[in-house]
Amino acid sequence: MTPFGVKLREMRAAKGATLKEMAKALLVSSAYLSALEHGRRGRPSRALLFDICTYFNIIWDEAEELERLAKLSHPRAVVDTAGLSADATELANRLAASIADLTDETIQRMLEQVRPSIK
Repeated sequence: MTPFGVKLREMRAAKGATLKEMAKALLVSSAYLSALEHGRRGRPSRALLFDICTYFNIIWDEAEELERLAKLSHPRAVVDTAGLSADATELANRLAASIADLTDETIQRMLEQVRPSIK
């Protein structure tokens, strides 16, 4: 799953909409919408993001948060370490090789280290 997919599913459930109803309203297939929710598809286009915001009648901060989550939700992340230190390259490769084996607790601790603090 992706952060965007989790949020999308939560919003859909809160509205009481089925996958099929929402897909029809957004003019996409329910298979695509399901794949988006489950993180099997990449980020939505800006146009679809706009349509989703319209569907849920969200504006400003909530829409910006949804866009931020979409940017963080590509299921196949690529890390370019060209020009960085050997340690940075090693870290990226070790993380790529072992991420599936990390516990949720370890992932949360790592996220705390890399998320920007909100002031």
